[in-house]
Order: sequence, then structure tokens, then C-alpha cells
Amino acid sequence: MRDTSLRVLYLHPAASFGGASKSLVELFSCLRGCGVEGVVLSPVGTASEAFVRAGMALRPVRGLSQFDNTRYSFYRKLRWIILLRELFLLPSSLWGLWRLRGESYDLIHINEITLLPVGVVAKWLLRVPLVVHVRSLQRKPGSGWRTGWINGLLRRYADLVVAIDHTVAASLEADLPVRVIHNGLTVDQKLSLSSAKSDQDLVRVGFLGVLIPLKGVFELIQAMCLLKQRGVQVECVIAGENARHLSGIKAWILGKLGFARDVRAELEALIRREGLESHVKLLGFVQDVRELYPQLDVLCFPSHLDAAGRPVFEAAFYSVPSVVAVSNPMPDALLHEATGLAVPTPDPKLIADALQRLVEEPEFRRQLGRQAKVWAEETFAIDANAARMLDLYRHVLSSTASR
Repeated sequence: MRDTSLRVLYLHPAASFGGASKSLVELFSCLRGCGVEGVVLSPVGTASEAFVRAGMALRPVRGLSQFDNTRYSFYRKLRWIILLRELFLLPSSLWGLWRLRGESYDLIHINEITLLPVGVVAKWLLRVPLVVHVRSLQRKPGSGWRTGWINGLLRRYADLVVAIDHTVAASLEADLPVRVIHNGLTVDQKLSLSSAKSDQDLVRVGFLGVLIPLKGVFELIQAMCLLKQRGVQVECVIAGENARHLSGIKAWILGKLGFARDVRAELEALIRREGLESHVKLLGFVQDVRELYPQLDVLCFPSHLDAAGRPVFEAAFYSVPSVVAVSNPMPDALLHEATGLAVPTPDPKLIADALQRLVEEPEFRRQLGRQAKVWAEETFAIDANAARMLDLYRHVLSSTASR
């Protein structure tokens, strides 16, 4: 360990800019000011571009193999075919790590648990501690050999496991070295004020995230169709890009198997079919979401993951309440009827009912927004959470050195 700084190798699996990459950018932007030097091994794309802008040194790689045992995306039936893609990326992953063998690092931080097998190889190769960031709900302990294998790897190789909230932490084995550190956001107050919408505008609902069906974006548009039929005056903006951009025979094969859907094209077709062109706008990738949140009245997160995602607390910083599909929200995810409204499932009618209530009860909506801002500032302050992460880095290094 150096006297003046820490050199951390971050492993990030996705090329597209999403919640995980955004959280890493926010975290590192604070850590950098505390003397942390960051190197990231990641595929080239909008995510890697954001890492470079944040001051991280990029080590590009064609792709990193993942092993997905998350609660809603674990391998089953035809989904086992996805494992072929990960095997295809294995040589690229190993070559990317091998190129780093001559570099010196203090620790490795993998940005999602799906990279755990690659992280174990990285730890063996570089001989430094391993921090595993868990951003998604895991399968319940005892639910098969794969879950046992993943938890076994965590026990043996992870020096620290970081969960993004108590919902995620509760999905992990109780005997693992788990700490909860919330994601955070840097808020530009001047930008917030300059971008704020006027009270005379239509109520505007926003969706932010990578365009995949699992995020509930189709259910949101179906809910907008119901609101149109009811005569509710509301508009919706959807910010995000397709998860993957594929072409050629690979795209054709995966498309036939249902694994490479062009979600944006499907959404555009649905909007045209339902006559929602004046009600729903697809914005594509938004470089800085801090410009978008002040223009929203409500954030909708109708995910099938039964958890509140990063956009929920981001919106809260801008006094924007959320409608979230979550059956049993934890206090650090959503406070029902205090910071937003929870619906038990991403059902279009339930989503439409919740949105209609917030449209038709403007004072209630604004009250939720005010309370959401206080809640976010108390729970998701990026400076405090980055300081906690740095303290954990140092604790891991000191514990390792004392062994």
C-alpha cells in the first residue's frame, strides 16, 4: 500500500451507460479527490467514455465474461444459451487481465457480482484484496448449487462485499462480510434551478434506464395508454438506450431466440399503434440526467426486479416523487405515501392508477417530492457514502497486511 494514494482496479462488464456505471462514476469522482487512482477494465462504449471523463484510466477489452445468478435473470431453460456468450468472451476476459499482470494495484473492485469468477482470476493474478459490489437481488440462499457456488466464492475470495441497499443485502448469506453503502449523486443546484419546469406545464412522468423489458418500460407505455383513455392530462419521457447493439448472423440468431430484441424499435411501434406520439417521447441516451430530473413531476420505475433502482433516489434529490413496482419496500428504497407510491407488481393498471392519483392531487404530489428530497439528502449523500467506501478500502488493506 502506498503512503500517498490507493491504486484500484475496477472491473465493469457493460459497454452501455446505465445505473451501475453511473454509480461508479459518482463514487470515483469523490474518491479521486481523496487520492484514489482508478483504472477500469471495461468494454468500449458510452460507459467507458464516462469513466474516462471522470478521470479513470481505461484498459479496453472486447468483453468480460459474467455468471448471472441474480434473482430474475439466472440461467434457466433457453436462458442457458446466454452462457455461450460468456464462454465466447472468456478468452477476451483472460487476455485483458493478463495484460495487467505487470501493473501494480492495491485492490480490485468489481462493479457487479456477476463478474465474480473473473474477479477471482484477477485476484489470483494480481495478488491483491477483492471488493465485490452487489447491485442486484440474488437468489435466496439454498436455492440450488449455483447459489451455493457463488456464496462459496464470496466466502473464500471476497475480502469485502458491498450491497447497495438493505434489500440487496438481505438476499445474501448472513455469514458473508457484507456492508451496506448506498449509491449517491452529485446535484448541481444551479442546473436544477435553471431547468425547472413551470407550474403551467403538463404533469410529466419520466423513465430513466437501459431499454430492456425487465425494467417495465412496456408496462409504462401500456399505463400511458390507459391514462389517455381516461382523459388524464399527462406526458411521459423515456431516457435510455438499447442494452446492446448487435448486427449480422449473431444478431439474427440471438433475435430468433429472444435474447437480442431491438427494444427501442418495439417501443416506437407500440407508441404508433396506440396513437401515443403526443403523449410519449423517446429521448435516447441522455448524457447528464441532472438536466432531465428538474423537468419531471414524477419518476416511474416499474421494474420486474421487485426493487427500487438508482433513478428513484436520483429523482428524490430534485424533489421528484416516484411510482415504484416493489412489493415490500425497505426504508432505504422507498417510503410508501411519504416519498412516493409503491405498487406490488408492474401491472399497467396499477401503474396508471398511481400516476393518475399524483396527477389529480398536485399538493399531495408536491408534498411527496419535498419529503423525498429530505430522505435522499439523509440517505444518499455522495460525499458521506464515498467516505465510507474509502474507509472500507483502508480497513480491507490493513486487515490483509496484518495477516
